Amino acid sequence: MRVALISDVHSNWEALRAVWREIRGADVILCMGDLVGYGASPNEVVEFVRKEMEKRTFLCIRGNHDNAIAFGADWAFNPYAREAVRWHQRVMSIENLEFLRRLPVRGLFTDDTGRSYLLIHGSPRAPLDEYLFPWLPDSEFRAVLSYVKQDDLLVGHTHIPMLKIFDGRRIINPGSVGQPRDGDWRAAYAVMDTGKELPDNVEFHRVEYNVEESARKIIEAGLPGFLAERLYDGR
Repeated sequence: MRVALISDVHSNWEALRAVWREIRGADVILCMGDLVGYGASPNEVVEFVRKEMEKRTFLCIRGNHDNAIAFGADWAFNPYAREAVRWHQRVMSIENLEFLRRLPVRGLFTDDTGRSYLLIHGSPRAPLDEYLFPWLPDSEFRAVLSYVKQDDLLVGHTHIPMLKIFDGRRIINPGSVGQPRDGDWRAAYAVMDTGKELPDNVEFHRVEYNVEESARKIIEAGLPGFLAERLYDGR
């Protein structure tokens, strides 16, 4: 079984299309949230995901930007993000906003070998908000895993790819499809092959996309220019 892991699309339709060409043959798609926010194509992204979820095993949970746009919970956001949240609320269809409201905060998946996974955007301690950065001490990751009954934890939110292994259990972040922040502008995703030996059956990938088009749409939408500029350097 091939399981594709994606996260943090952030309304970047061009990046999602590029990643989709790479992962469309996967048996399962798991998304760790933030379909929307920042970018200029929220309706295109959400409608695509809605349709794919009707066709295949495609699990998606709610991220903090999905939550802010769906419920108006933007009080902790910086001014750029808050402006984008309010723009999204104006331009998104009622059907797409309702889809975001229905997304669960947590998700569960079991692969064909019986290995179990908890999907969450931030962490089990703060599902929408805690950042599990790769440079945190091992003690923090072990503390986080103490809240998890499943074998592995799948997260997003930091926009930085990560694989941490503790006593055979893993914390995996595939990085960001639509707004990477690890210094590499290319769209990020990961693929697990359950037919390969653990714990190294997960591979991280990058793919180029039409970043100029994504940036142009942000500018033309009247969103802050900073949100377009940051796409070029992956920060």
